Amino acid sequence: MLFEDTYKTIQRNSEGIFRDKGSKFIAYAYPFTDENTLKDIITEVKKEHPKARHHCYAWRLTTDRSVFRINDDGEPSGTAGRPILNTLLSHDVTNILVVVVRYFGGTLLGVPGLINAYKTATEEALTHAEIIEKTVNDIYRLSFDYLQMNDVMKVIKEEELIPENQLFDLQCSLDISVRKSELDKVIGKIEKIDGVKAKYLKTI
Repeated sequence: MLFEDTYKTIQRNSEGIFRDKGSKFIAYAYPFTDENTLKDIITEVKKEHPKARHHCYAWRLTTDRSVFRINDDGEPSGTAGRPILNTLLSHDVTNILVVVVRYFGGTLLGVPGLINAYKTATEEALTHAEIIEKTVNDIYRLSFDYLQMNDVMKVIKEEELIPENQLFDLQCSLDISVRKSELDKVIGKIEKIDGVKAKYLKTI
């Protein structure tokens, strides 16, 4: 196989806490699939912790784990976002956001201390998280004539696919999610049906 067709992410939100020399680091981990939701999440965290000194974060997106961003939010460069991200890398999780809130305890921790604190808080959040494995799926939109409905549904049933966004009229369309390793087989079957078009939408 040329690519991995599974990836690890977290099932639901989790949190972890680390304390060092009076400073408190609270890590929040979120399942995260859309960069546009970042602002709302950060706003919520800041609302919950208005007195915190820093709200640092890192996230990873996409099933090939190639898209990521870090933010030190005023901490010395490389001491917050980077260790959070490195922890996500070492656990090999993606589609995840971790925000670490820091309350300053009056004593400077120094660069090694900060790196350790952000890393350990993130480790704690991941320890409390339920890490799940998902398959890498491609979403295709099928367009077909009402008369082809039975043939299309037969393939969907045979391949145990779950149709979504169904629109049945004279012209019908529905979306299917196909595991990458099954793609050639499933789309091959569908394209054998006269008049059915399969259009790639996205990978999840």
